[in-house]
Parts: sequence; C-alpha cells; structure tokens
Amino acid sequence: MESIPENILPDEASPAWMNKGDNAWQLTAATLVGLQSIPGLVILYGSMVRKKWALNSAFMAIYAFAMVIVCWVGWGFRMSFGDKLVVFLGKPGVALDEKFLLGQAYLGYFPTATMVFFQGVFACITVVLIAGALLGRMNFRAWVMFVPLWLTFSYTVAAFSIWSPNGWLAKLGVIDFAGGYVIHVSAGVAGFTASYWVGPRADKDREETQPNNIIMMLAGVGLLWMGWSGFNGGAPFAVSSDASLAILNTHVCTATSLLTWLLLDTCFFGKPSIIGVVQGIITGLVCITPAAGVVQGWAAILMGLISGSVPWYTMMVLQNKVKFVRYIDDPLAVFHTHAIAGILGGILTGFFAVPKLCRLFYLVPNWDKYIGLAYGLQTGQTSAGFHQMGIQIGGILFVVCLNIVTTSIICLFIRLIVPLRMSEEELHIGDESVHGEKAFALFTEKQKFKKSKINSVYDVYDDEEEEEPSHVTSRYIGEVQLV
Repeated sequence: MESIPENILPDEASPAWMNKGDNAWQLTAATLVGLQSIPGLVILYGSMVRKKWALNSAFMAIYAFAMVIVCWVGWGFRMSFGDKLVVFLGKPGVALDEKFLLGQAYLGYFPTATMVFFQGVFACITVVLIAGALLGRMNFRAWVMFVPLWLTFSYTVAAFSIWSPNGWLAKLGVIDFAGGYVIHVSAGVAGFTASYWVGPRADKDREETQPNNIIMMLAGVGLLWMGWSGFNGGAPFAVSSDASLAILNTHVCTATSLLTWLLLDTCFFGKPSIIGVVQGIITGLVCITPAAGVVQGWAAILMGLISGSVPWYTMMVLQNKVKFVRYIDDPLAVFHTHAIAGILGGILTGFFAVPKLCRLFYLVPNWDKYIGLAYGLQTGQTSAGFHQMGIQIGGILFVVCLNIVTTSIICLFIRLIVPLRMSEEELHIGDESVHGEKAFALFTEKQKFKKSKINSVYDVYDDEEEEEPSHVTSRYIGEVQLV
C-alpha cells in the first residue's frame, strides 16, 4: 500500500477537517468576486458617466469597498452569519480573533477566515452596486455615512434571513443560490429608493449621457462577466460538480441575454448598441444568479431570453410611460438591471429548480423540498411547486419592503446631518469642485507648451493663466513637465 503524500497529511496549519482543494477554490472565487468591484465596477462606473464625473464615480466605488471590509470584520459578518439575536438578525461581534478565524467555517471544509473574506466581498459589491444609481449628484460626505449604515441595518438583515442556516427564510426553503435576492434585488431597490431621496442629476447631465470611454466600459463589464465564475461558482462552498454546473449556466444565460438585447436593439432602433450589450450582459448575470446551480442548461437559455427582453422593455419602453419611474434618476439603470432582473431570476428559480440539483447544493436528505413548479407539474407534485413559487415571491416581497423602509430611514437620518445632494456649484463643475482633481488631467484642450528657462524642458500652462498657480504640483514625464 502506497503511503499518503506528506503534503496531504494533516498538520497544525492544515487540520484534518480542512479540504485544501475547497479552501484554494474558495479563496480564488472570493478574489474573482473582489475583482468585479476593484477594478471592475470602478472602471465601469468611471467610464460610463460624463467625463466630469469619472473620478467621483470611481471614488464612490473604491471607498465603499474599503469601508465595507472594515465594517464586515468589525460586526457585519457575525450579524449576517452568527448566532441568532432575533428572528431576522445575528448577534454583532468582531471577526478578528485567530481562534475564531482559524476554526472551521459554519459551512464547508475550510477556515472561517476564508468564509469571512468570501462573504465580505459579496457585501462589498452589493453596496458598490447601489452607488451606480447615485452617481453624479450624491454628496460624498453623505455617501461616506450611507455605506456603513446601509450595510449594518439592511444588508445584514437580508443575508441572515436568507443565507444563514438560522435565518427564517432559509428555514422556509427560499432558493437564492448566490445572491439574486440578498445582493441584486437589495441593491436595485435600495439604489432606486436612495435616488428618490437624493433627487435627479443636473438637467444637462441627464440630457448628455454618452459614456466618456466606451472601450474602458467594455473592459469593466468584461471583468464583471468573467468574475461571475467566482460569484456563482463559489456558492456551493466546495470544488463540486454543482459548482461546475453553476459556472456553465452563468455564461450560457449571460451570452443568451446579450444576444437577445442586441437583437431587440437592432430590430427596434436599427443599430446594434454597445451600451445595450453591456446592459444585456448584466441582466443575464443577475437573472441566473439565484438559480445557477439548481437549474438545467436549457432553463439557463430560457432565463437568458427572458432577462434580455423583459428588462429591455422596462428600460426602453415602460420607463418612458410611467411618470414616477421617469422622475427617479438612475444613471446606470441599476433598477432595471438588478432589481427587475433579480426579481425575474427569483421567480424563474421557483419555476425551473430541479430537486436533485437542489439536493446537491443544499445537501438536503429528501426530495420533498425545493421543487420547482415546472418539475412539480411534470411529476404530479403541483402543490409542492406552487408552494416553492410562493416562498420565492414571499422572499422577494420581504427584500423589497426591507430596502424601501431601511434605505428611506437612513437617507432621512443622514439628511439631518449633511446634505444628501451636492451643491449647485459642485453639480455644475464636477470632479474638480468635489475632489480638487480631474480624472483626465494629462492634457486639456486649453493647454499649450511654453518653453521653460531650465534645461529645455517644456512647461504646460492653461491659456487663461498668466503664471503657474502656486498650488499646482508639477510632474515630469520624460522631457515634458505637466502642470
């Protein structure tokens, strides 16, 4: 009998309960999810807005990521996945002690430290997605306050209720494979609600909506798309066949959604739209998320057709007909691409879920739970299928109501301390007024070269300036000094 290789044998750093393969994949999946925000959404936001808002938009995303990480290890993780405090929330507590972090996670065969990081980047991207609905007018100081408050009083409630083994919706049997409810419906509804309280952008910004860099926009959404392999593939907490299925379904649904959106744009507007392709990618990714590992491949195709058409209709047609929706200024259409697509995904999960695949994911011992309506109709278990649909819809209503109420309270509270909205001067000028910096500061149309008196190096000055401002810092790049 051959001996077991030494690198597989357990030791103090690799306890017997830890699966090295699962741990390695979980850390990889978490990093892929982190890359969706940093730099994925940073690039996407900074390139989709007008040039004057590129820096502020990217800054909102990167600040939110950092703040959520700190709050997550401070109290958020245990509020979301710890011991029950009340029916919908866990007890707050730190996740920083090595005794806690090096022990086995509440699910899976890897350390709690891995789980804290994995769940933490999911919390990060949720808050960053909300920023997409608030770009170009939210006071940055208000955003600084909004991020920890919303994470604490909204995200943790949804996460504990739906994802924690102690959560009341989890015990009812709601299916949310990787965050259709906790992340996308939450972010879409919270962003829409916060947009109402903050108010719309300046009129000129709403009229001139062309992205400042379409190629970089595609790079950002590309990182988002490829990163979704970790987003959905990490949900089973194991290197399993279900993880493989989830990844494949993710890309099949997304590709179908993209093509559907592209076809609709071409048929109704005469030209294929690059921005439309971006929206089709996002709606496909969002729609498949609650179902990725519990539906078959043909269902992923059908979900892609629906996610590429229904949000297209609500964004391109219905929004222009409903006065209230038109009033709410949502620069990146987060409501349509995340709330609408996430709700569709939750309902379609209840329709297409296969009990065997749910058993592989949840490891439930029987087939009487998690029965999709389509399967129930096929096998004569109609009542069980309708029951699952009812649970899915109930979960959606809970998340929608939770985020309308908590987001409104948070915005009203912040408004007592600082303005939610930027000043008129900041709205007019943009990044330079808010941050004192520009996203594209290399050259501007009004700059020109003037010979320096020193070493034939050229100084770049603005036409309107007689002298170099004393507060400007010069940078040397080769033979050119940039002011």
